[in-house]
Amino acid sequence: HPSRVREAVRLAEEEKPGAVHLELPEDIAAEQTDSLPIPPSLSRRPLAEYKAICAAVEKLRAARSPILVIGAGANRKMTAKVLKQLIDKTGIPFVTTQMGKGVVDERHPRFLGNAALSAGDFVHRAVEAADLIVNVGHDVIEKPPFFMVRGGTEVIHVNFRSAEVDPVYFPQIEVVGDIANAIWQIGEALDDTAHWDFTRLLAIREANEAQVAEGADDPRFPLYPQRLVADVRRALPSQGIVALDNGMYKIWFARNYKAHMPNTVLLDNALATMGAGLPSAMAAHLVYPDRPIVAVCGDGGFMMNSQELETAVRLKMNLTVIILRDNGYGMIRWKQSNMGFADFGLDYGNPDFVHYAEAYGAHGHRVDSAEGFLPLLERCLGTPGVHVIDCPVDYSENDRILNVELRERALAV
Repeated sequence: HPSRVREAVRLAEEEKPGAVHLELPEDIAAEQTDSLPIPPSLSRRPLAEYKAICAAVEKLRAARSPILVIGAGANRKMTAKVLKQLIDKTGIPFVTTQMGKGVVDERHPRFLGNAALSAGDFVHRAVEAADLIVNVGHDVIEKPPFFMVRGGTEVIHVNFRSAEVDPVYFPQIEVVGDIANAIWQIGEALDDTAHWDFTRLLAIREANEAQVAEGADDPRFPLYPQRLVADVRRALPSQGIVALDNGMYKIWFARNYKAHMPNTVLLDNALATMGAGLPSAMAAHLVYPDRPIVAVCGDGGFMMNSQELETAVRLKMNLTVIILRDNGYGMIRWKQSNMGFADFGLDYGNPDFVHYAEAYGAHGHRVDSAEGFLPLLERCLGTPGVHVIDCPVDYSENDRILNVELRERALAV
């Protein structure tokens, strides 16, 4: 029925946009019809109400050290533009969630870091040091970028929809409506911000930047994740796309890889489905056939959907797939270690990935030294076809760095 199709398209495109499943029983699918599609109506998103804007502006005027948190819902063209204008005009620093990466260029001098972890990182010290949080495009489907506590820092929620309240998220002011317009209205009304002082927040930024830069040239092999992330960033131009599968490397990419543009780091901070890396890279190639695209997968996630190599080769795609091989489920191992459990049941074997790629008609490569990775990646990106890189990775220090050292260093700032 045309109305069902029209409704499916409306739901898919409306905030928040996403996939819609439309199921047809076999007998209905077999029927003939002369009905025509219903054309779309003229529809505009509602704008935030004047009093809500005023309340937000008053709070911001009274603040001394506010901070922006940019989430998944802010990843829209106009929103990205007005957020950058607000940051440039007022100097307000910003943090990104995993799915807010690249909405504003993360090379910006007011970028404080990414909330790849939920607690204990430098960004969480920054959020604690702020006296007001403007949470833009918050999506409860993401792992929380920060936890609210009673009597703690107040939050202004700016979003298309009202806040879904839970034990760690209960904003004091809600600005509900088109996000881009709301940020523009707030920016226009905010004039007196000379008393804002970001000394503490920018000191935390410096400590975080120093920590991120540290492992960028780590010579050890198998590769350390910090070195790998830094080399992928060196190899890709600003518009190049990294499609991440789900595993330990996702935390490292979210934390350490600076996104220059929206939708150039495709990662799933919601269901975190393993096996998504290769298919999402292929979809990105279909949308942007001229951009360099890299899928970053763990050996576990890659093997869940590796048969898609055949599709990529058949469609003559230009893609590079990096398989980070630790011969185990590294993310679960990290969590198991974090919880104090014995290392149990997470080891497995793998095929020879070079031969495996060649069996599908793709090009197979293997990394055999830390310094060999970047030139190999650059060669793959410069050569047409589907390339698979077998890259041994060393996750042995994940627990120490992410669970212990980061917390200690963040506390010391």
